[in-house]
Amino acid sequence: MSKVQNALECFQEGFSCSQAVFAVYAKELGMNYEVALKVSQAFGGGMGGMKGECGAVTGAYMVISLMHGRTRADDAEARIKTFELVKAFSARFKELHQSTVCKELLEGYSGNPHDLCGKYVKDACLILEELIEI
Repeated sequence: MSKVQNALECFQEGFSCSQAVFAVYAKELGMNYEVALKVSQAFGGGMGGMKGECGAVTGAYMVISLMHGRTRADDAEARIKTFELVKAFSARFKELHQSTVCKELLEGYSGNPHDLCGKYVKDACLILEELIEI
């Protein structure tokens, strides 16, 4: 099963969009799955349910950071690489959905947000896989 499918399954089980994206990839990158679920929980619902930056997007940012983030303050190369990938991800997501903000992505939708957010989880994973090798 692909990581995209795993993330969608995780989301359908009831985990947040941020958890679905981050935990599946974090596990592949050696992070304990349960720890990854805990770490990413607060980012769901647009940052703690406040409908700010989309949880699928922040989940992807955390994956990028886990892969390329710096562990030494003087590692400018890792910092630049991480920021470049986050900006590229954001631009690609905006191309598809015109925004990375939860409130804007859900604007005008009258159904259950959970039904719509699966598309954002899927697209976040597909964009990640375009940008980085996992």
